[in-house]
Amino acid sequence: MTEKRYAEAEGVRLAYISKGRGEPLLLVHGITTYSFLWRRMIPGLAKRFKVIAPDLLGCGDSDKPPDRSYSISAQADLLARFLDALGIEKVHFTGHDIGGGIGQIFAVRYPERTTSLVLINTIGYDYWPVQPITSMRIPILRELGMAALDRGFLRLLVRRGLYHKDRVTEELMDLFRAPLRTREGRRGFLRLAKSLDNRHLMDIAGDLKRMKTSTLIIRGDADPYLSPEISERLHRDIPGSKLIVIPTGGHFIQEDEPELLTEHIIDFIREETGKEEVYERERGDLPAEA
Repeated sequence: MTEKRYAEAEGVRLAYISKGRGEPLLLVHGITTYSFLWRRMIPGLAKRFKVIAPDLLGCGDSDKPPDRSYSISAQADLLARFLDALGIEKVHFTGHDIGGGIGQIFAVRYPERTTSLVLINTIGYDYWPVQPITSMRIPILRELGMAALDRGFLRLLVRRGLYHKDRVTEELMDLFRAPLRTREGRRGFLRLAKSLDNRHLMDIAGDLKRMKTSTLIIRGDADPYLSPEISERLHRDIPGSKLIVIPTGGHFIQEDEPELLTEHIIDFIREETGKEEVYERERGDLPAEA
């Protein structure tokens, strides 16, 4: 994988991968993962965009402070400051799982900084969190849960989340397990799990209906963890949004269909960018084509 870089925002260090040139494309992962989940997509996306894939606070190689909020609301604001540190004003925001929830909040709070929004197997409304994440809030179950992860439960969780079961390789599991091998990494994961609160998305549910950001919603139809009602309701609520359902995609669809996901994202942004260029040309902001 590409070597990690680091940027400081609000007094914490966030690790990230950066590759390519062009318009900035932010890739935000979900819980149980970190930036590694985009590794099969980054090479293709980097041919068109400047790809930036951070590790969220508490995840991967980013800081895991005990005295900070790890909520999706706080993560959205922290990503805004992270982009400030990188000198980036606007991004195409792509989020998976809780990263999609963070993307919804980011697009509502910072519409002027969100060029487009792609939500992949995203959380939404009050249909989450789901088991086994919710059990991490109860002390005794939390201890048992972390022990189970050490004993192989994580492999079962990953296998269930993939459509192509043969892709559960030792290489993949090593990447999933890496942060959990240290006490600090396990504590970071537990703080993140404990902080999940669906009220943060219910608070912006009405705002989604007034959102003007071009939005693509991608649902892996074999996702066993998140209800299809989330994607369907988001599609109904977000004006002009586009919904794509991929039958051969599980929850970790980046492993199941990386090339297809990459193609959908590039095509969507190209189409939306083309619409904006036409609009700007009609307003006279761009010179007419020769």
